[in-house]
Amino acid sequence: HDWFEGRGPRCTLIVFIDDATGRLTMLRFAPAETTKAYSSALRAHVLAHGVPLAFYSDRHGIFRINAKEARSGDGLTEFGRVAERLRIELIQAPTPQAKGRVERANQTLQDRLIKEMRLDGISDIAAAQAFAQAFVELWNAKFARPALDAADAHRPWTKGAEALDEALARRE
Repeated sequence: HDWFEGRGPRCTLIVFIDDATGRLTMLRFAPAETTKAYSSALRAHVLAHGVPLAFYSDRHGIFRINAKEARSGDGLTEFGRVAERLRIELIQAPTPQAKGRVERANQTLQDRLIKEMRLDGISDIAAAQAFAQAFVELWNAKFARPALDAADAHRPWTKGAEALDEALARRE
């Protein structure tokens, strides 16, 4: 997406949102939508919030094997193996409408976040990432709602950053 309206390079925004509350839990700008970008966002999310019990995504090749003729391997993508190591259930939405909350959030972000970054003169990924945390706090104050069930859908991560990096590491 053209997050910088031509003032800087096109990039992607990885968005994690708590489906129960509408809280943004992670915004991560990256040059492209890659396994590495999602792993980086997941690392920051786990260190800040714990390990989510489930991860609802689209059917992008990062999350599932889309090749019908695939005949070898374990049937998982690299991100799928990371989720398995962390015991995160991966749920792929069959349609964009099924991912309602995050799709609506993305539409709003493509309007509001772009305007906020324009007002602050932000034109690169590093500046956008530095701005993102303050924007998340403003967003959550305005749009987040209490969950119907107060139980947290995250398991605490107590093993430290090094053990998390090991779980997130690419393996061949």
